[in-house]
Amino acid sequence: MTTVAAALAAARAKLPASEARLLLGHVLGKPAAWLITHDADVLDEDVLLGFASLVARRAGGEPVAYLAGFREFFGREFEVSPAVLIPRPETELLVDVVLKSGVGACRPAKRNSRQTESATVTMLDLGTGSGCIAITLALECPQARVVAVDASAAALALARRNAERLGAQLRLLQSDWFAALAGERFDLIVANPPYIAAGDPHLAAGDLRHEPSTALSSGADGLDDIRRIIAATPAHLAPGGQLWLEHGYDQAEAVRELLKAADLAGIEQHRDLAGIVRVSGGRLR
Repeated sequence: MTTVAAALAAARAKLPASEARLLLGHVLGKPAAWLITHDADVLDEDVLLGFASLVARRAGGEPVAYLAGFREFFGREFEVSPAVLIPRPETELLVDVVLKSGVGACRPAKRNSRQTESATVTMLDLGTGSGCIAITLALECPQARVVAVDASAAALALARRNAERLGAQLRLLQSDWFAALAGERFDLIVANPPYIAAGDPHLAAGDLRHEPSTALSSGADGLDDIRRIIAATPAHLAPGGQLWLEHGYDQAEAVRELLKAADLAGIEQHRDLAGIVRVSGGRLR
């Protein structure tokens, strides 16, 4: 007979303890705290087999988020699959910047915003993937009208499930960046586009090996999609509207120059917890 404690101990020979707990909790449908208080419980054979399978797959390199089927982002649980990029903590910086930008009735910015509670602003999330950015903005900015686009039908289906489960109201649209948005303008455009150079060795290592390449790499220098987005943005921003982008650790200067070339004003760049500039943006004059 194998107990919870024994199963976790055996798994720790292959995985970090935190990952083993997460995967066993997923198989059991229980939180980590439950495992601690039930460490002497005996596990059924089907649970042990399911857990062993997940441990083996994780040891083989598959991302924990895909195995468990979810990832936390901004305090909420989002369904994920190999059809979408796994939400990462650094992308929370992008959301933080938007919430503090004064665009719309976003909760952290209410006291500083000059807009009234009844004002409706429009927000666009380009390449929404799991929907983590768009859904977070819709929930944190209840006065906003949020549109989320993605070129992938599978990604949009997953984002729709996340929106329904979390109670977010937004419009989801299949589009190659702005292609399906002719004539539409927004107060805010936000994007976490592909920005890794096509030949970067990191693409063949770690979790990146299993994530959709179209959501990761973009041309020889990683800037192809960022160039497209910035160049097209002025035609889709309302007067005074803002664009915010996540980008690579070594792309801050290049992105600044692209923003300037698009004649965006008030360019700002924000550093992550490691002190690296990862988010840049500006506004339409």
